[in-house]
Amino acid sequence: MEIRGKTVVILLEDLYNEFEFWYPYYRMKEAGATVVVAGTGRESYTSKHGLVAKADRAVDQIDPAGVDAVIIPGGYAPDLMRRSPALVDFVRRMDQQGKVVAAICHAGWVLASAGILKGRRATGFSSIRDDMVNAGAEYLDQEVVRDGNLITSRQPADLPAFCRTIIEALR
Repeated sequence: MEIRGKTVVILLEDLYNEFEFWYPYYRMKEAGATVVVAGTGRESYTSKHGLVAKADRAVDQIDPAGVDAVIIPGGYAPDLMRRSPALVDFVRRMDQQGKVVAAICHAGWVLASAGILKGRRATGFSSIRDDMVNAGAEYLDQEVVRDGNLITSRQPADLPAFCRTIIEALR
């Protein structure tokens, strides 16, 4: 297995994009990682199209020191995620510790709220480009952008490159 012994947290909130949650979830498991699903405090969350996913624990119960990567799926969930001080702080601390922070689609909103985009190259869904630029990012329209420990992608079609880049960063 490529990343056995690594722990990956995938964040969850209502209105998540099914592909952007489940594809990385199973891809990280397939690669050998321990995957922990973390929400903002509830037990289950409903996707944009009605699929329910369960959280293993609340994000405020997780110490970033024991985590190797965090993945933030898109959909409209990031708009709710960025309202959680504990979740935003978790992402900020992961970045400060040099851990992999991976965000796809609208998840760039969480990165902006965490204040970790200034002076960094990143991408996200086209409709949040201005938000990312206003947060200080150099926005690149590419399927995946890696700037040190920060990995970003635009949309579900980019998931293979997104997950491949996360796994490469964790090796």
